[in-house]
Amino acid sequence: MFSKKSIFTFLRAQVAAFVGGITDYGLMVLLTEVFKLHFTFSILISGTVGAIINFSINRFWVFKNQCGYSNHINRQLFKFALVVLGSISLKSFGTLILQKVFQIDYRIGRLITDSFVSYGFNYPLIKYWVFRANDKHNVTESN
Repeated sequence: MFSKKSIFTFLRAQVAAFVGGITDYGLMVLLTEVFKLHFTFSILISGTVGAIINFSINRFWVFKNQCGYSNHINRQLFKFALVVLGSISLKSFGTLILQKVFQIDYRIGRLITDSFVSYGFNYPLIKYWVFRANDKHNVTESN
């Protein structure tokens, strides 16, 4: 059903997301609890730091491509930044809704929101749009 390579790519992407996510989440709690920023602002700051870590791991380990990428690193950074902006917006809004409407603590709401955003938004866009391989490499893989 799924190739061994695609399973390993998915698992490596989860490691990258976990490392970036732990940094993001820990920094969010630190900024909110210690520095008393509103959690929506903490998510913006921590999400940016986590994104830098995530991009680096994804580019140089998860989606490392021997045949080259379809886009130069600057284009990848731009696309990744768009994904991150969408991701941070969804996480902030989702966490806020869960906190205001359902009275769920922001730390729990963030974890719930992250799980949906990570699998349904981030991973597909990062894999198929940001770090898309050259078409020549895709043809070789499918043969």
